[in-house]
Amino acid sequence: MWGSECEISGQQLLQCVVEVAQAAFRAEASSVFLIDEETGELVFEAVSGQGEEHLVGTRFPAGTGIAGWVAACGQPMLADDLDESDQFSGEAAESTGYVPRTVAAAPLFRAGECIGVLEVLDRAQEDEEELRTLELLGLLASQAAMGLELLQRLRLSNRQAAAASAVSSGAAANTEAINRISAGLQHLNPDESRLLSQVLELAGGLADTASNRAGRGR
Repeated sequence: MWGSECEISGQQLLQCVVEVAQAAFRAEASSVFLIDEETGELVFEAVSGQGEEHLVGTRFPAGTGIAGWVAACGQPMLADDLDESDQFSGEAAESTGYVPRTVAAAPLFRAGECIGVLEVLDRAQEDEEELRTLELLGLLASQAAMGLELLQRLRLSNRQAAAASAVSSGAAANTEAINRISAGLQHLNPDESRLLSQVLELAGGLADTASNRAGRGR
């Protein structure tokens, strides 16, 4: 079990990611599912927009809906006509209290394994390009996964030295990704831009904590 400091930081980081994703795509909702390692279920871990008051902690069986397909295949997906999507589960959507018209989803990877899914529901689509949508979604998913990786490293006190070397390269990649996202999102207002900065700050803080603990363990 994580210590309370790490657990709170993890929740904050994931919440920042979904809030940034919702603002970036001007969407009705955004969420992060994580895969329960024991059951394989998809668990709502953070939600922004529709359903944020009650969905966190809700579980779906493995393979459910578009999130289940993305988790199983490890591939991003844009579904702009859900009536024609074989992967979309209307029943699962109805159970959340919100049935979207469109879904964009990207996997979260850690050590080459899919550990969760970032979804954006009913994004604004004026003048958007499919490749740009997938790139931005993928970058945001990477931030969530990187933050979770750092949190896991904080838990592994017997592997502190390995954490220190990985954190250094991870923090640099995190900064580059945030800068790329920022450059493409001029429509964000100051409050939304601050949310984006918080993602980097939280990940950077976790990285510093891991490095400090690793240094003390030498």
